[in-house]
Amino acid sequence: MQQGALVVGESLVDIVHERDGSVIGYPGGSAANVAVALARLGRPTWFATSYTDDDHGRLIADHLGRDQVRLATDVAAIDHTSAAVATIAADGAARYRFDIDWRLNPLALPDSVQPVALHACSLGAVLMPGCEQVYELVDRLRVGALVSYDLNARPAVTGSGPEVLARLQRLVAISDVVKASEEDLDVLYPDLDHLAAARDLLAHGPRAVVVTKSHEGALVLTHSGTVHAPAPMGVVVADTIGAGDTVGAALLDALWAKDVVGHDARTRLDALTPDTWREILTYAGRAASVTVSRPGANPPYRGELIAG
Repeated sequence: MQQGALVVGESLVDIVHERDGSVIGYPGGSAANVAVALARLGRPTWFATSYTDDDHGRLIADHLGRDQVRLATDVAAIDHTSAAVATIAADGAARYRFDIDWRLNPLALPDSVQPVALHACSLGAVLMPGCEQVYELVDRLRVGALVSYDLNARPAVTGSGPEVLARLQRLVAISDVVKASEEDLDVLYPDLDHLAAARDLLAHGPRAVVVTKSHEGALVLTHSGTVHAPAPMGVVVADTIGAGDTVGAALLDALWAKDVVGHDARTRLDALTPDTWREILTYAGRAASVTVSRPGANPPYRGELIAG
């Protein structure tokens, strides 16, 4: 039986309006970015997603194929490939508007593959009707896998408020590691400070909540306490597209390296020491620093991190 990672969620094309006035199409989507990042880090990766056989869909298919991301579903579940139009601000930050359709065909993994790490994220986790399929899939497979969930809120597509938060919290409750940026917490918990919002997420059931804090690094909350790791120094930012997705993939990769995957992942998560968590967060920050240093969602290969 081959152990692998299963990523579940949306694929789309980022149509990027650069600061110099040029317009470039990049294959992406939060889940697709995670799948590519995991594959580049050397993890056998399967991807449950949807797109169509149009120009944008072929761009995505070529992108996934280059890094040997294998498909875990028949992708032809929607009538056009989704797109996000991103405008890059002077500081390199991306602002988005979306044309998204999301649903999922049944899982079609080979019988020889055992998902030991399962990642869900962003639009796919809360956008109807596909979010119901994502929840069912995670709930069915989590007994044998470490489950990570990156909130990656996109209120321009999903809206915000109690209904969206309820869908999100339902998936949080069956996840093991939950990741959120400070911006996510601002959207989802406008009446709470970041630490209180992270504590609320932790109270819903996961073993750990990771909060990314941009140039201040990241912290993790567990039931044993809080650990912080600073961000890498001296990084020149091209843009921030895919940075959080790289963090999510690198967290999974680092946990996998510690054998925190599979059916006993929750027990092993609880046993991680503060020093080990700091090492994991530092590694994820280094990976993200490579992504932001070059245009588009272009995560590092393992060799780049070893060399660094």
